[in-house]
Amino acid sequence: ISDQKPLGCWSVKHGQVLTCPVVCNFETHEYIAVHDDKVLRIWKDEDINLDKAFKATLSADVHRIHSLPQGGPLVLFKGGGVRTLDMLLEAPQQEIENLISDEAIRWSGAFVESQQPVVVFATEKDGNFFIYVQKPKLDGLHKYRLEPQESSKPLSFTAYLKNQTVTLLCLYSNDSVYQVLIPLQQDAEEEEQILPKSLLLNLSVSGSVLKGTSLVVLDKDHVAVLGSLAAPDKEPKECLTIWNTKFQTLQTSKELPLGTSGQLWCYEEKFFLTHGKVLTVILYKCETSSLAAAVGKLKDSQTPGVSSFVNWDTLENEELVVSFQSQESVALKAESRMNLRSRRSGVAKVQPENFSVGQLLLNLKDAPTNVLESELKQLMAKAQAPDLQAAIGSVVTALINRCKANPRYYPQSFLLQIVETRDLSYSLCPDLMAVALEKRDFYLLQICLQRFPDIPEEMTYACLKAFLSVSDAYLRVTDVDLDSVICYIDVEFNSKEVKTEIVENGFNAELEEDMCDTKMPGQSHCRSDGESCPVAPQRAALLNSVLHSAYSETFLLPHLKNLPAQQAILFLRYLYYLYVKCSEKVNTTLPGVRSPTINQIMDWMCLLLDAHFTVMVILPEARELLSKLHKFVRAQVRFYSELNKIEGSLRELQRLNHLRDSQTYSIEVLEII
Repeated sequence: ISDQKPLGCWSVKHGQVLTCPVVCNFETHEYIAVHDDKVLRIWKDEDINLDKAFKATLSADVHRIHSLPQGGPLVLFKGGGVRTLDMLLEAPQQEIENLISDEAIRWSGAFVESQQPVVVFATEKDGNFFIYVQKPKLDGLHKYRLEPQESSKPLSFTAYLKNQTVTLLCLYSNDSVYQVLIPLQQDAEEEEQILPKSLLLNLSVSGSVLKGTSLVVLDKDHVAVLGSLAAPDKEPKECLTIWNTKFQTLQTSKELPLGTSGQLWCYEEKFFLTHGKVLTVILYKCETSSLAAAVGKLKDSQTPGVSSFVNWDTLENEELVVSFQSQESVALKAESRMNLRSRRSGVAKVQPENFSVGQLLLNLKDAPTNVLESELKQLMAKAQAPDLQAAIGSVVTALINRCKANPRYYPQSFLLQIVETRDLSYSLCPDLMAVALEKRDFYLLQICLQRFPDIPEEMTYACLKAFLSVSDAYLRVTDVDLDSVICYIDVEFNSKEVKTEIVENGFNAELEEDMCDTKMPGQSHCRSDGESCPVAPQRAALLNSVLHSAYSETFLLPHLKNLPAQQAILFLRYLYYLYVKCSEKVNTTLPGVRSPTINQIMDWMCLLLDAHFTVMVILPEARELLSKLHKFVRAQVRFYSELNKIEGSLRELQRLNHLRDSQTYSIEVLEII
């Protein structure tokens, strides 16, 4: 999410409409969608075309699909009927009962109670609200009527299950949150019961009133409400707020100046909301509610009447103000940083061993270099498992900040040790690679490209450009990991490649090219670009690390277009060399550790040609390279075409081998016609 890399994208046909949210089946790792109300689609990550995915047309309109980690997907129909996905797949056209007549479903949720799935949904008819509780596997259904509220109505619902009771929280238009208790263990009643509600929370503080649009439950004592905070004589501001329902206090609020859609989701201790045109993800962690945590120290709060129960960290002015405790969880992006923690009131002194990571790093800001590195090593050794990764990210950030403040300081060995031995990511230390580029630390960049899964395309391009532009003389004295090239590039003392001919199953790239076309005038028989590596081994190893880096074509292509023409041609020569090397092998796999795959090579060749095709056509040296590439690809197509012709005969041979007695020795000559 932080670097906007689409991992998968599927589209319905023109005219079709997805009519309920897509969910994931936790048991089978499949996606489930419904389009045009009745058409069910099921597919997996590797499926590309949604139109070819599994399809089932149902007999009734679907309202929503709920996926439970331990109960399987549940399908709620607009008429109130509920079926498990397995039941539907057995008979997709089975009749679905209509339970709610003219009522419209306003909200629904699913839970697991005593290993049995339970669906709860709220409906509305003529201003009256009803609650249904259905157990699809037990054919149990209960209907309740929600106690009416004068001059206000529910805007949003959320619920949680505890002790065989569903606690339903309702956000009303009178800026209040009400609580409704729904027992699950109850005998069937002929008449619908009226569910009483109790006032849980008034959404007002210090004269300001929150006009809520959506709410979610964080734990039994905390809720999050998204809405517009209106103060007297001030413009309303959209914000995300967290409330303590036990002590009736607003714990914190985060202003959202770009506006939201009014929807808020919560999953696995993360908030999801749209802010402007982006999706914002905020991590949080709740601790046990206490009066000290709820009241806090109001003088430390930026908003009057708001306690400092939550610390929204933005790492402003290059200072680390993130506070880590042994039971805390911290987000790792600037806008999405949030640490939900209890305030320790009444503590006059904090012992050094109890310092948070943020406090310790601030204290070490002006410490001597040897003291800084020593303390940071001790900090990483003492960090607890839940906070270890975030603590290491803060350590790297502290070192990078020191590098920026003092250009002569660069702890290359310490940074390399952290990257090689710790499970880091780019988002944990976003300035690390930028500083390494500035210092021309190509070894550290190579390791980062190999290990970081979330490098932005802009940084990948910057590394590629640096690797292509650096001189061979500089690379010869630079420490680079050659594991990815040493098995297919043999180097003599004069740095010239020793050509080793590899022929498997009669395939020879040079012969294949000669079969297609005669040699071009002036083309050398030996040492062609497809035979010898056009770059030094050190540069080849660095380029291989770029090939391994994850990217999105949409975001990388604009940057690739800025690559200078000569560098683009050099890179294409190297990719062509790798392509020929892969084709010499029957399994199209290069030897060595972390060597590029044939798919990575082909993808980058296509990207480079898309970005620089006009330049490649105009420049003479590029035209010659394109001609060679065209001939070789045409030879490959011809070769695989010949293989396809004998595919049927090979399958027949395989079938005959299965029919023979494997214990009988024989020599047979089979003629393929």
